[in-house]
Amino acid sequence: MAVELHETIFIAKQERHKTLFLNYRNLNTFPIELLKDEGLQFLERLYMKRNSLTTLPDNLAQKLPNLIELYLPSNNIVIIPEAIGNLARLQSLDLSDNVLHHLCSDIGRIRSLRHLRLYNNQLKHLPSEIGLLQELETLDVSMNQLRSLPHQLSSCASLQTLTVDHNLLRHIPRQLCWLRHLNQLSMAANQLSFLPLDLGRSQELQFIFVDSNVDLRALPSYLYNKVIGCSGCGRSAGVVESGADKQPYDALAGLPVEVKVLASEMDNVVSLEELAMRSLHHIYQTELDLLPPTSLPKNLLDLLQFPLGHCHHCSQAMFTSIYPKLFPLRDTLLAGVHRRTSVNFVAYCCSTHCLRNFDLN
Repeated sequence: MAVELHETIFIAKQERHKTLFLNYRNLNTFPIELLKDEGLQFLERLYMKRNSLTTLPDNLAQKLPNLIELYLPSNNIVIIPEAIGNLARLQSLDLSDNVLHHLCSDIGRIRSLRHLRLYNNQLKHLPSEIGLLQELETLDVSMNQLRSLPHQLSSCASLQTLTVDHNLLRHIPRQLCWLRHLNQLSMAANQLSFLPLDLGRSQELQFIFVDSNVDLRALPSYLYNKVIGCSGCGRSAGVVESGADKQPYDALAGLPVEVKVLASEMDNVVSLEELAMRSLHHIYQTELDLLPPTSLPKNLLDLLQFPLGHCHHCSQAMFTSIYPKLFPLRDTLLAGVHRRTSVNFVAYCCSTHCLRNFDLN
């Protein structure tokens, strides 16, 4: 095996191969032949699937400076060195099926990275620096132990596919709704009980999967005309379905803390705090040289930048007050398609006028 490995790498060096396959080699350490002398300066793609590697060498970027794709799934990698950030040309990194407990912040230095796969590891959090990956198109962190996602993900302006299935997520940041190019979002088998008000507002987002979130009973009405997966939602033990003629408090049990007023059709007057925030937001949006008032608490300053949501009828930004209107899925045209769920579509409105005039169809 060692002789064959040596010959494979020797030929790759001699013939200046751009792609090297070292899959299924039972390697415990990174082959020293790859790191000798000047290394493989011309190598662009390295495949090392199903070995027994536990880490990567610190001088990897120095010896393989032109790597574009690095595939390391199904190893025993526990940690990746900070030097991973020196792979300036790397576009695709696959570390799926390893035993990663921690993802170093230097991952944010790989500005050319387009595809990052961390499926089936033991990650408990993602570094905020992941938001520096402006070219990132695909992120898969399924089957980890994540309890939250960093709101900085909203800065990944090129992100098209985000997969976070089989984690421990109780909520997702509302800032993710601002990802303009996000086309597919999969959050199946988590612990979600509520989705951001604006989820689905983007025309680009077409595929949303939230299957097997048993406490999730409300889907934003923006999702009504999307491709959705919601089997097994709203089926937690002891929960009774809410009809459209009842107050929606049960269905909206997981509302974010920013919601201070859950209004109904009888509440004709919007709260003063909500009106003030709407006015400040209008000023902030139209007067670009005007900084947000520093006297406001940080949570309200954050809301100025990323509102709680926008009215599903008129698109008015909302901050602390919402007027929800429920449409049980069983009463919609989608009832025959989604039989194994008991969720409601919910329109989040800014006033009684919009509440009365909103129509799901």
